[in-house]
Amino acid sequence: MKRLGLLAVAAAMCACVAGTSLAGGGVKADPDTKFVMKAASSGMAEVQLGKLAQQRGASAAVKKFGEHMVMDHTKANNELMALAGKKSLKVPAAMDAKHKATVDKLAALDGPAFDKAYAQEMLKDHQEAVKLFENAGAKCQDRDLKAFAMKTLPVLQEHLAEAKKLASTVGGGGSSR
Repeated sequence: MKRLGLLAVAAAMCACVAGTSLAGGGVKADPDTKFVMKAASSGMAEVQLGKLAQQRGASAAVKKFGEHMVMDHTKANNELMALAGKKSLKVPAAMDAKHKATVDKLAALDGPAFDKAYAQEMLKDHQEAVKLFENAGAKCQDRDLKAFAMKTLPVLQEHLAEAKKLASTVGGGGSSR
């Protein structure tokens, strides 16, 4: 019954499947687990932020970008969850504190202020995501995780290019590392 409950949670993208944990007293996780944990948390945040963009954005471009993020990141999150489940890797049940704080910060904004903050965040987040997935392609030990990272990377690079355009459109271009 417990296992069945866990499968239902996984289907809802809030899964915890057996595996190693990043939590705990100084336990260092392997590159595969680190990647899954970071990618899953980031993906959950992208979906939440995309939904906020559709609700709180003033610009049609922000709303459209948000819709695109929900669609693409939901698909990638589902693929990652399924792959992690097959590999018995732990997947976070919720976003990490950093991503939760970002969602909370943007949820307090509306209209043009939201648009600018969202565009800045999308630019920063996709720069980080591209680095994360490039690193996973080089360092993950599991070949299926590497393949997932390399298959998803071009989509994230496209998102980064779109985020740059969005930031220049709504005035959020100040954060380009």
